[in-house]
Amino acid sequence: MGNKKREPGKCRAGDTPTTACPQYPSACGGTKGGSSSNTPHDSSPLMISVSGVRGIVGESLTEDVVLAWARAFGSQMTPGSVVVGNDSRPSRVTIRTAVFAGLSSAGCKIIDLGIVPTPTIAMAVRHHQARGGIAITASHNPAQWNALKFFGPRGQFLNEDEGRTLRALAQSGKLPTIAVDSMGRIEEDKDAASRHVEAILSIDLLQIEKLRARRFRVALDTIHGAGGVLLPELLQHLGCEIVPFHIEPTGLFPRNPEPIAENLRELRGEVAKSGVDIGFVVDPDADRLAVLLENGEPAGEENTIVMAADFVLRHRPGPIVANVSTTRALDDIAALYGQKVFRTKVGEAHVAARMLEIGAEIGGEGNGGVMFAAVHCVRDAGVGIALILQALLESGMRVSEVLASLPHYELVKERIEFLDMNEARRQLEQLADRVGFGTPDHQDGLKWSFDDAWVQTRMSNTEPIIRVFAEAHTQQRAEQLVAEIRRCLRESPTELR
Repeated sequence: MGNKKREPGKCRAGDTPTTACPQYPSACGGTKGGSSSNTPHDSSPLMISVSGVRGIVGESLTEDVVLAWARAFGSQMTPGSVVVGNDSRPSRVTIRTAVFAGLSSAGCKIIDLGIVPTPTIAMAVRHHQARGGIAITASHNPAQWNALKFFGPRGQFLNEDEGRTLRALAQSGKLPTIAVDSMGRIEEDKDAASRHVEAILSIDLLQIEKLRARRFRVALDTIHGAGGVLLPELLQHLGCEIVPFHIEPTGLFPRNPEPIAENLRELRGEVAKSGVDIGFVVDPDADRLAVLLENGEPAGEENTIVMAADFVLRHRPGPIVANVSTTRALDDIAALYGQKVFRTKVGEAHVAARMLEIGAEIGGEGNGGVMFAAVHCVRDAGVGIALILQALLESGMRVSEVLASLPHYELVKERIEFLDMNEARRQLEQLADRVGFGTPDHQDGLKWSFDDAWVQTRMSNTEPIIRVFAEAHTQQRAEQLVAEIRRCLRESPTELR
């Protein structure tokens, strides 16, 4: 798939929208005097989303910030237990210490999982019947970033109302104190990853013995992240011969850890020489999955959910849930089985909530996120791997042939920068009247849909940037749509050239 002008280390379609916190420096990492700039020169704002908070460690994400948020979350969970896990990045030691201090001082019992994938943490919340959970991970962001992601008692990320309540509490500075003898203790759970593997193996669509007999040769790259404690075990149980790349969870990422084509150039060559049936690449917390073909070429991050959804609907026709920025190929897949796609705002929490609401078995996002309700409504690379291997087994084809049999679109992504947030916001508000595409969908930004294509604009909540996404059957058509949006937005004299 086509892909233009990505910004390394920033949020993208499929990630939960974030806002830079403008005040409360003690809880929000603001600058001295209590403000945090939203200009292109502000390189390290604290980014606050529906489900958590993230920033650069030691700059916007300090020990004080982490302590305040963990203590606020803990005060909502008390009395009860909170599950905590983290990816492998080196800053985990500092952040874990502050998280444990905040939860303990709020009176919470802490269940420590250590280095595990984010979906493993979600599953452990339910297993322990905990009041909530915290994942210490900046997901696909580079090593200098870290974050806290908060789960509720069902192992789902906080919804918008819950997130707003937590934010207000963390920023208030008005947290209760407790007696020393009421402070929480820590216990370890070293079996969470193995339970996660067992849950995936219990998917009734999997033909475990046939998979083991097939003995797929699989390239696996976990970027020295948390996937290294889960995915090799899973593949071994599925009878796969593993060709490993960057498996040990050292946290020393050998490249930009986001699993997109431009970051996989060196790996692609190595995989091509290894004679594998398929390759899998994950991000540091193993919730996003990229597929490599037998020749090392990326299948395209949008196609992970397409391959998984086609397999699930072939066996169990039903609705698909995805965000508004995810490929239209899902609509084509759904139509093949007499079903439809339900669209949500961008963000895993929104997709999960809609899946639960309508009883959808499969959902996800175009960033490599696969969510299968029979396991849990959480992005889970391990689940995606199992479903795609079973699909490959049943097809009797090479993975490149499976991909070629599915609907295909070209996706173009660009961003346009402005001098300040007000100008970017004004431009987006006026765009619907300037561009001759008809009435847009306002569910998340502006989106225009056509018979053969769609184009969407969304404003960043942290920078004066408007992001533009267009998808069509041809690269030329997608680029034409982006060019028209760009032309209309460039009527502004204050736009950065």
